[in-house]
Amino acid sequence: MINSKNKVNSTIIKNIIGLSLSIIFSMCISIKQINALPHEWVGVPKSEYGEQLWDRQSIKRNEDGSVRVLSKFIPKTKSEITKNILYTMDINCFEKSFRDVDVSVDEVNSNFNDLADWQEPNGDKLILGVIGQVCRFEN
Repeated sequence: MINSKNKVNSTIIKNIIGLSLSIIFSMCISIKQINALPHEWVGVPKSEYGEQLWDRQSIKRNEDGSVRVLSKFIPKTKSEITKNILYTMDINCFEKSFRDVDVSVDEVNSNFNDLADWQEPNGDKLILGVIGQVCRFEN
Protein backbone atom coordinates (compact mmCIF):
# COMPACT_ATOMS: atom_id res chain seq x y z
CA MET A 1 0.00 0.00 0.00
CA ILE A 2 2.82 2.40 0.86
CA ASN A 3 4.58 1.61 -2.44
CA SER A 4 1.54 2.53 -4.56
CA LYS A 5 1.04 5.74 -2.53
CA ASN A 6 4.67 6.74 -3.24
CA LYS A 7 4.14 6.08 -6.97
CA VAL A 8 1.04 8.29 -7.01
CA ASN A 9 2.85 11.08 -5.13
CA SER A 10 5.84 10.77 -7.46
CA THR A 11 3.60 10.99 -10.54
CA ILE A 12 1.80 14.05 -9.15
CA ILE A 13 5.10 15.79 -8.38
CA LYS A 14 6.42 15.05 -11.88
CA ASN A 15 3.23 16.43 -13.44
CA ILE A 16 3.37 19.58 -11.33
CA ILE A 17 7.02 20.17 -12.24
CA GLY A 18 6.30 19.56 -15.94
CA LEU A 19 3.31 21.92 -15.88
CA SER A 20 5.31 24.60 -14.06
CA LEU A 21 8.16 24.41 -16.57
CA SER A 22 5.70 24.59 -19.46
CA ILE A 23 4.07 27.71 -18.02
CA ILE A 24 7.42 29.41 -17.43
CA PHE A 25 8.61 28.53 -20.94
CA SER A 26 5.43 29.83 -22.60
CA MET A 27 5.64 33.06 -20.56
CA CYS A 28 9.21 33.63 -21.74
CA ILE A 29 8.16 33.21 -25.36
CA SER A 30 5.25 35.62 -24.85
CA ILE A 31 7.51 38.23 -23.26
CA LYS A 32 9.93 38.07 -26.22
CA GLN A 33 7.03 38.48 -28.65
CA ILE A 34 5.67 41.44 -26.70
CA ASN A 35 9.09 43.11 -26.74
CA ALA A 36 9.40 42.54 -30.49
CA LEU A 37 7.51 45.68 -31.42
CA PRO A 38 7.50 46.72 -35.07
CA HIS A 39 10.32 48.94 -36.20
CA GLU A 40 10.22 51.97 -38.44
CA TRP A 41 13.82 52.11 -39.67
CA VAL A 42 15.09 55.40 -41.10
CA GLY A 43 18.39 55.47 -42.96
CA VAL A 44 21.08 58.13 -42.87
CA PRO A 45 23.40 58.73 -45.85
CA LYS A 46 25.68 55.71 -46.36
CA SER A 47 29.42 55.84 -45.83
CA GLU A 48 32.35 53.80 -47.10
CA TYR A 49 31.89 51.46 -44.09
CA GLY A 50 28.21 50.67 -44.58
CA GLU A 51 24.92 52.15 -43.50
CA GLN A 52 23.27 53.21 -40.28
CA LEU A 53 19.54 53.11 -39.53
CA TRP A 54 17.59 54.37 -36.54
CA ASP A 55 14.15 53.28 -35.37
CA ARG A 56 11.56 56.04 -35.30
CA GLN A 57 9.32 53.89 -33.06
CA SER A 58 11.98 53.54 -30.35
CA ILE A 59 12.61 57.22 -29.54
CA LYS A 60 12.07 58.20 -25.94
CA ARG A 61 13.13 61.18 -23.85
CA ASN A 62 15.39 60.43 -20.87
CA GLU A 63 15.05 62.20 -17.53
CA ASP A 64 18.24 64.21 -18.21
CA GLY A 65 16.78 65.60 -21.46
CA SER A 66 18.78 63.35 -23.78
CA VAL A 67 17.05 61.12 -26.32
CA ARG A 68 17.30 57.31 -26.41
CA VAL A 69 16.98 55.53 -29.76
CA LEU A 70 17.63 52.09 -31.22
CA SER A 71 20.11 52.19 -34.09
CA LYS A 72 21.40 49.50 -36.44
CA PHE A 73 24.73 49.41 -38.25
CA ILE A 74 24.90 47.32 -41.42
CA PRO A 75 28.51 46.86 -42.53
CA LYS A 76 29.35 47.16 -46.22
CA THR A 77 30.94 43.70 -46.24
CA LYS A 78 29.37 40.97 -44.14
CA SER A 79 30.95 37.82 -42.76
CA GLU A 80 30.58 35.62 -39.71
CA ILE A 81 32.45 38.27 -37.71
CA THR A 82 30.80 41.39 -39.14
CA LYS A 83 27.06 41.11 -38.62
CA ASN A 84 24.41 43.77 -38.23
CA ILE A 85 24.99 45.46 -34.88
CA LEU A 86 22.23 47.02 -32.78
CA TYR A 87 23.05 50.05 -30.65
CA THR A 88 20.85 51.66 -28.07
CA MET A 89 22.13 55.22 -28.12
CA ASP A 90 21.55 58.19 -25.89
CA ILE A 91 21.87 61.43 -27.83
CA ASN A 92 22.48 64.86 -26.34
CA CYS A 93 21.03 67.14 -29.02
CA PHE A 94 22.43 70.33 -27.47
CA GLU A 95 26.04 69.11 -27.35
CA LYS A 96 25.78 66.83 -30.43
CA SER A 97 27.26 63.98 -28.38
CA PHE A 98 26.19 60.38 -27.87
CA ARG A 99 26.78 57.31 -25.78
CA ASP A 100 26.11 53.68 -26.61
CA VAL A 101 24.25 52.27 -23.61
CA ASP A 102 23.84 48.84 -25.24
CA VAL A 103 25.55 47.06 -28.12
CA SER A 104 24.29 43.67 -29.30
CA VAL A 105 23.66 41.52 -32.36
CA ASP A 106 20.00 40.87 -31.44
CA GLU A 107 17.26 42.51 -29.40
CA VAL A 108 16.86 39.68 -26.92
CA ASN A 109 20.31 39.69 -25.32
CA SER A 110 20.61 43.23 -24.02
CA ASN A 111 22.99 44.44 -21.35
CA PHE A 112 22.34 48.12 -20.68
CA ASN A 113 25.07 50.34 -19.28
CA ASP A 114 23.54 53.67 -18.32
CA LEU A 115 26.94 54.77 -17.00
CA ALA A 116 28.60 54.77 -20.43
CA ASP A 117 30.69 57.85 -21.21
CA TRP A 118 29.43 60.58 -23.54
CA GLN A 119 31.45 60.80 -26.75
CA GLU A 120 31.93 63.18 -29.63
CA PRO A 121 31.14 61.78 -33.10
CA ASN A 122 34.66 62.77 -34.28
CA GLY A 123 33.51 63.29 -37.86
CA ASP A 124 31.81 59.87 -38.20
CA LYS A 125 29.23 60.56 -40.93
CA LEU A 126 26.93 57.74 -39.82
CA ILE A 127 26.77 58.85 -36.20
CA LEU A 128 26.44 62.50 -37.21
CA GLY A 129 23.59 61.48 -39.51
CA VAL A 130 21.76 59.67 -36.72
CA ILE A 131 22.27 62.56 -34.28
CA GLY A 132 21.08 65.13 -36.82
CA GLN A 133 17.99 63.22 -37.94
CA VAL A 134 16.92 62.11 -34.46
CA CYS A 135 17.33 65.61 -33.01
CA ARG A 136 15.38 67.19 -35.89
CA PHE A 137 12.63 64.58 -35.53
CA GLU A 138 12.46 64.97 -31.76
CA ASN A 139 12.25 68.80 -31.86
